[in-house]
Parts: sequence; structure tokens; C-alpha cells
Amino acid sequence: MEGAIFDCPVLWLERLPSGVLGVETPAGVAGRTWDLLALTRRGCKALRRGPVFDRTETACRILLVPGDGPPMFPAETVITYGLSPRDSLTLSSLTEPVLCVQRSLPRPDGTVIEPQEFPLPLLPGPPEELLPLLGLRLLLMPLTEPPILW
Repeated sequence: MEGAIFDCPVLWLERLPSGVLGVETPAGVAGRTWDLLALTRRGCKALRRGPVFDRTETACRILLVPGDGPPMFPAETVITYGLSPRDSLTLSSLTEPVLCVQRSLPRPDGTVIEPQEFPLPLLPGPPEELLPLLGLRLLLMPLTEPPILW
């Protein structure tokens, strides 16, 4: 499985699922086919204003992106995250964070996550900022044994 997150905060690196790389430069993303690629908000901004490269040479089976930004690369499935009711992954509560899966989501292993909610434990930062990391963990971690997401 080829997985990555672009512009991953350093504090998240130890929490990335096994097999997911933290990619720091646009060149590290470009020219590959990813099973799962996540872009942070900051990463999307960096790609928009960064050096131009042929985005058609980069492809994804599953692309996890902020809902307010356009997909940056061709993808079979685009999963959006954010606080909008249109996003596939959102939070149904901020005071006691609950991750909400709004529609069926394919996982790289071929299984599907059906719409549901996951109560979250105490997190090391604001849950809305952790959505790309939570999305990666949801899509890659076993959902049958605790801790499910954290």
C-alpha cells in the first residue's frame, strides 16, 4: 500500500498509520500513483502557490482533501473533510468531539465504512485541525479493536 500525507505537521508523524509517509515537498508527491494520499489545508495552499509540475503524472485511488479546496490530482475517489455538511468526514460536535462519516467511504483494502459516528477521546489539538489525520487513521486502521481512531 502506497500512502502519504503532504505537509504533515511534525507532531502527527508518530500517529500516522503504518505505511503512510509524511511527504514534505511537492516533488515528493509528484509522479507517483498513490493508494491513499491526504493533503492538509496548508499542503493544498503550498501546492497551489508552489512550483508548477505536471499534476496528471500523479494519481490516487483515494484522495483525502479539505472540502473547500478543489482536488489537486486525478483520483478514483475524493473524500473531503471539514466542517461543512457537504464534507464526507466532519465533526458532529466540537464540545465533545465526534467524528461523523456522512456517506459510505471506500478503504484501500476494498472494504467500506458506512455512515456512522465515532466518539473521540481527548485529542492533542483541536479536532477540526486533526481531521486529515483522523481520516487517514479511519481509512487504514483496524476498526475492530480499540483504540479505533486514537
